This record gives sequence, C-alpha cells and structure tokens, in this order.
Amino acid sequence: MIKNVVFDYGNVMIRFEPSYMVGNYVSDSDDAELLERVVFDRLYWDRLDDGSISDAEVVEAVKARIPERLWSVAEEIYYNWVYNLPEIEGMSALVRHVKDELGARVFLLSNISVYFADHAHERAELEPFEKCIFSAVAGHVKPNRDMFEYLCFECGIEPSETLFVDDSQKNIAGAEAFGIKGYLFDGDSAKLRKYIDSFFGK
Repeated sequence: MIKNVVFDYGNVMIRFEPSYMVGNYVSDSDDAELLERVVFDRLYWDRLDDGSISDAEVVEAVKARIPERLWSVAEEIYYNWVYNLPEIEGMSALVRHVKDELGARVFLLSNISVYFADHAHERAELEPFEKCIFSAVAGHVKPNRDMFEYLCFECGIEPSETLFVDDSQKNIAGAEAFGIKGYLFDGDSAKLRKYIDSFFGK
C-alpha cells in the first residue's frame, strides 16, 4: 500500500535547462554556447551535488576557461540559476492533490547543491512538501543505496509504502533495488496523476 510519494526536483517539478538559463542573459549565439558548456559542466555540477566543491571554486574554475569579457555575465548566470527554473505544467497541482485529496505524505529528493538548498525557501513549488532532502546537505547522492536509506530514516517512511518519481532510469533502479516502487517520469503530469490515483482507488 502506497502511503508516501517522493518526487525528484530537476525535470520533474521544474525544467533544468542550461540553454534557457544562459539565454536570459546572453544574446550572442557563440557566447551562449560557450557559457552553457562551461558554466553547467557536469565536472562541476556533480561535485556541487555531492557537496565537494564550493560556489566560489566553481566560479573561479569557470573564469579560467572563458574570456575575461564574459566573467561578469558568467557570475550573473551562475548566481541566478535558482531563479530560472520554470515549473513543469501540472506538477505543483499534482503534489497538492496527492497531499490534500489523496492524503499521502509528500517528500522531495534531489541531487542538488548547497546553494540551491539555501534558496529553497524562495521556491513556492516546494511549500507543500513535508520534507526536502538535498544531496549536498545530506552527504549522499542518488542512485546510491545510502541516499535511499537516508531518505527513509529522515522522513520516517517504509520503502514498501513509498513511490519514487524521477526522470532518471538509474535513479529509479537505485530506488527499486532498495525496495521503493519507482516511476520514470516523462514530463506528462496528467499520466502521472492517473498512475498515482490508481493506488488510492481513484
């Protein structure tokens, strides 16, 4: 019996699109391509997710790879990405539906940086969640087993009573290996709603 629904954040609740983030600040296509590639390099972002690199270190590393004339806009892009995350249509309403109408507990589990965690209170779509687990704060990352152990311990939930929604197959596989039911999200909130409703006889 499903009693808890855990949602990923990036590309589940919101769109994480570097091209969109850069495009808000840069019009030249060559500059935009360079900044998108360097500022959002997984070399940095995977380390931001696990908390092993600071924002200042990322910015300095980025500057070392781009012309000085782009330093200022690179900083602007980096320190404003948390405000350039468009919501995926229907997802905020779905979370409230699951919580208020179905009576399930709702949680958020995301591989994301300390910088985002520090600004999470500014994101309205996070308000309904009972608890948000951010990897850089937790010291664990998906799809590792210890992340799901941490989730269940911190939230006081049982794996067998929990559904996890993520857009990454490897994260779904990690959850299922731990005994949590997984749903691979494809961007269709209406389809997801029908799936969740089915567990509650709707």
